[in-house]
Amino acid sequence: MRMLLRGAAALAAVVTVASLTSGAAAQPRTGGAAEAVRAAAAAQIPPGVTAGVAVYDREAGRFTEQVNDSAQFRSASVVKLLLTLDFLWDRGPDYTIPPADRARLEPMLRGSDDDAADYYWSTYGGSAIIKRMTDRTELGLRDTAPPPADYPGFWGYTALSARDTVAIYRYILEKAPVPVRDFIMDNLRRSTRCSATDHFDQHFGIAGAFDKPWAVKQGWSGKYAKGTCGPQAASSGAQAESAAPAPRTAAAVDLSRPALHSTGTVGANDRSIVAVLTLHPVGTSYGKAYTDIGRLTRSLNVPGAKRPAGTWFGTWGEFVNVRKGSATGGDRMTQLPAGVEVLVGCQVRGEEVSVPPYTNEWWAYLPQYGGYISNIYISSPDNRLPNVPECAA
Repeated sequence: MRMLLRGAAALAAVVTVASLTSGAAAQPRTGGAAEAVRAAAAAQIPPGVTAGVAVYDREAGRFTEQVNDSAQFRSASVVKLLLTLDFLWDRGPDYTIPPADRARLEPMLRGSDDDAADYYWSTYGGSAIIKRMTDRTELGLRDTAPPPADYPGFWGYTALSARDTVAIYRYILEKAPVPVRDFIMDNLRRSTRCSATDHFDQHFGIAGAFDKPWAVKQGWSGKYAKGTCGPQAASSGAQAESAAPAPRTAAAVDLSRPALHSTGTVGANDRSIVAVLTLHPVGTSYGKAYTDIGRLTRSLNVPGAKRPAGTWFGTWGEFVNVRKGSATGGDRMTQLPAGVEVLVGCQVRGEEVSVPPYTNEWWAYLPQYGGYISNIYISSPDNRLPNVPECAA
């Protein structure tokens, strides 16, 4: 198992915030139940999911969602925001990022590249980076902490809360030097669907729930199957980092359950800052976790957000291809996480596909992917999806 964590990275009914699950990951540093759930939020937490949620409306200067927002979660790749800030701190307004560092930082922010995170963590002091960041009063971090002593090299085991995530984005947007703000946010706006290192589809949560403009830094960690994102994903996908052995000392943060986090900004002028940190039951598939965090994020009150047009459907099967056209000979664009929920914009007649005992000639257009899948893989009793229009010629 690697010394440096590669933490970059089914259709259950939802329940209300009042029945939010709690556990080892939900460890607020201060306050009690009144602080853990401070708002009559719209957030709907899927059964079995532990979540920390914060949505901050920068225009109104207030939170619209706060659910367990001080609870500590392992950060996974969200900590890459702090690695970037630490590297750029006090560089001066005329500082030019060297080409070698730009070549690391850009894929680390856009595609959640883990090799780049390994480099900055080992080169600039590891846990000392987190200590420097928590000491900076400009950031105002209250719940952030270095990885457990048993795992000093695992950058993804840095503790982070939803409210601290909002504080990080507020610093970047409102206090950081303009070149720093622009560099970080421009790269987060260019988030790639496929992660750079392990081929996981990272356009869950914010990126799936809302139309652009948005900027995202996602995180995932746990015993997920191989990533399937990209045209060659079936042969090149890597498995997500497995959970580390149990620490020799008690850990304040849950390091075992699969984590999936979606953070960033939504709306014109980065109006809303959104932080959704989640843990899922052991054994949860990536597609199920992807679907659950998507449903949770879509339930939130996010001022300035625009919801995408279309209808959400579940899918079944593994390695379902998204193709450029409505035929199996069309170029493969990517493969869906097994069982994931997808947004369907329209449908069209195409090549008949057979999965005995079923056949289906209808294909669904997925606007968020820009491609098609056979309706045979959509969880619907009818070949032609109900209430979904035919695609224009």
